[in-house]
Amino acid sequence: MLPFDVNNIFATRPGDFTDLCRHIYAYQYWNNPVYRQWCSLLGEAPRGNETPATIPALPIGLFKTHRIYTGEGHPDRYFESSGTTQTANSRHWVKDPDLYRKSFFTTFEQFYGPVGDWCILGLLPAYLERQHSSLVMMVDELIKACGHPDAGFYLYDHAKLATVLASLEQQKQQTLLIGVTFALLDFASAYPMPLSHTTIMETGGMKGRRQELTRAAVHEELMRAWGVHSIHSEYGMTELLSQAYSAGNGRFYCPPWMRVLVRDEEDPRLIHTSGRGILQVIDLANVHSCSFLATEDVGIVYEDGSFEVWGRLDHSDIRGCSLLVV
Repeated sequence: MLPFDVNNIFATRPGDFTDLCRHIYAYQYWNNPVYRQWCSLLGEAPRGNETPATIPALPIGLFKTHRIYTGEGHPDRYFESSGTTQTANSRHWVKDPDLYRKSFFTTFEQFYGPVGDWCILGLLPAYLERQHSSLVMMVDELIKACGHPDAGFYLYDHAKLATVLASLEQQKQQTLLIGVTFALLDFASAYPMPLSHTTIMETGGMKGRRQELTRAAVHEELMRAWGVHSIHSEYGMTELLSQAYSAGNGRFYCPPWMRVLVRDEEDPRLIHTSGRGILQVIDLANVHSCSFLATEDVGIVYEDGSFEVWGRLDHSDIRGCSLLVV
């Protein structure tokens, strides 16, 4: 049984983070067989004096080969990564979808204000064409919550999307266009137009549809097509229940219950709170699976906790949300 009310996670203050990490680490160690086995291989066990940097992080690749779940019973719902036809997909078993809803609604409103102030448009064709996408669920719920009559998914109907955007611009309606990278690039090349009241957010993902571009090149092309000063980004993954957001230049900021650390490329046991290396994510909302994850993303974490993603380890599988950066 959880030693605290799970809803308290979303009221996390900076001074609470370490204590919550300790509680969740102990809970997951004793109630998640895969995580406990991994900790045992490292010679680690809860002692009550851990810091976020000393708690063992589970390699994210184990979501492809093991059922990662904390607690009794077996949930029947899961999120699945996009992957490719040549790679195995990760599965994140989800006990409580409402926990995910609370996470993404709270985070969105923390960064962008009340969802009801927006008209949200989704351009996620590759994701809508498959089941079990956490990104599609998030955007779908945000679209419904904003309540605007023009909000919705536009799939491949670029002509209709262009008409809707032009109308929303005339109304001076605050609009969010969130899309997978290749779809935004396709739309931008076909329908360049000045957008003064629209925020563009890319979620990564070329999916072999286009030549790989750096994030800087992608953003430059989109800014030029639509006359905007910045391109926003979302950092999330199947194995997490939380997201970080960037308002431009690829620098991401986390909600209070999420933190990114960095591990040394030469010595994976050496973890820092800032610097360059391989990213580790602590997501306290992942209380029913594993909150401490070693990713395969390479980047930098700044002293204020913000971070950039530069790419992926060479040996890692290509993922739908990867996007190289310079």
